Amino acid sequence: MKTLMDVQELQDRMISGAQTILLDVRWALGDPRGHEHYREAHIPGAVYVDLETQLCAPGGPGLGRHPLPDADALQESARQWGIDDGDTVVAYDDSGNLAAARLWWLLRNAGFPSVRLLDGGLAAWHAAGLDTEGGEERHCVGTVHLTTGHMPAVSISDLVQPSTVDVVLDARAGERFRGEHEPIDPRAGHIPGAVSAPTSENLLPDGRFRSRDELRRRFRALGADRGRVAVYCGSGITAAHEIAALDVAGIEASLFPGSWSQWSTTDGLPVAVGA
Repeated sequence: MKTLMDVQELQDRMISGAQTILLDVRWALGDPRGHEHYREAHIPGAVYVDLETQLCAPGGPGLGRHPLPDADALQESARQWGIDDGDTVVAYDDSGNLAAARLWWLLRNAGFPSVRLLDGGLAAWHAAGLDTEGGEERHCVGTVHLTTGHMPAVSISDLVQPSTVDVVLDARAGERFRGEHEPIDPRAGHIPGAVSAPTSENLLPDGRFRSRDELRRRFRALGADRGRVAVYCGSGITAAHEIAALDVAGIEASLFPGSWSQWSTTDGLPVAVGA
């Protein structure tokens, strides 16, 4: 299954009329105006996806800030987006797919294989000189059937047992990993034994993913080509991007959905600081 689709392939599909569900996952930490940005300008035909309400369950003590949505709730959302079984879904955002990768992971986990990330997102569409449109797009309600458990995931109990996971990658910025700066969660630092692997380093300056060979070299240097790999971030959102990059590199990895927001708020768990 391919992970990425470039702008030319998407444009070709749109011109040919190939069934394509285009989903705009405009979201960024600290910017609650994603839907407003979408209404101002989006790729023609794209439906807006609200990450906070449709790609997450409510957070709470011991759960983290962005728990995975219930399978039935995700299926209902997917039908509202207009997805039928057999469709091809293309997701994008305006931040190098840091948000859209959450939707990619969820649909793959739900057993929906034909979901791709638009490489470079909205910026790549603009760079190609292609038009956008404003307003709101809605499709007829779809009939897709989703399940769950098709992508590997780990829990806190898995991570505290050394025999379960060989390499743990921390996808947050380096200063948060080292404990120098923690703007959101109550404790600063990282899971002991984790390796710093900022998600931003998966991308080129224009927001497209690095090549398969570049990503393979990157993850090999981090030890992620040896054994069982798990990935976490602040709350499980950008960790999905790291898993997508690992997928491009040909490496399977498990998501820790609760991520640092769950680990750092669970009593009795150790925290490491520094490099």
